[in-house]
Amino acid sequence: MSGPQHTASTIRAAGCVLWRRAPDGGGGVEVCLVHRPRYDDWSFPKGKLKRDEEPLAAAVREVLEETGHHCVPGAPLPTARYLVDGRPKEVAYWAAEATGGAFEANDEVDRLLWLTPEATRVRLTQPRDREQLTALLAVLPHS
Repeated sequence: MSGPQHTASTIRAAGCVLWRRAPDGGGGVEVCLVHRPRYDDWSFPKGKLKRDEEPLAAAVREVLEETGHHCVPGAPLPTARYLVDGRPKEVAYWAAEATGGAFEANDEVDRLLWLTPEATRVRLTQPRDREQLTALLAVLPHS
């Protein structure tokens, strides 16, 4: 098989591992995690694609909707594949640098954290999300 196999029943979603330069000026980065009360989990901003929506456009839209932040998408990160209620789900991810905005709690996301990569790794609810974090750190433009 070559490339992703999409079936009518595959749930397609997209998101970003949102990052910013640490405010302390030390050259480090912080990663954004959102808390979804519906699932009581900490994860990266993501959501389902709308009809005929491109994954990257959906990822940027979801970041803005869930975090209140605008972003500049960068390198693609590994796609997450897992089952939800027996249906396959694919979540395409990109690294994305936050370019400004302000978080306001909403029905989908009630809390947002900016954490060091190490703290992010510990706080992620799903161990599978660590793959995207590891990939982000490999492509970030830091010394």
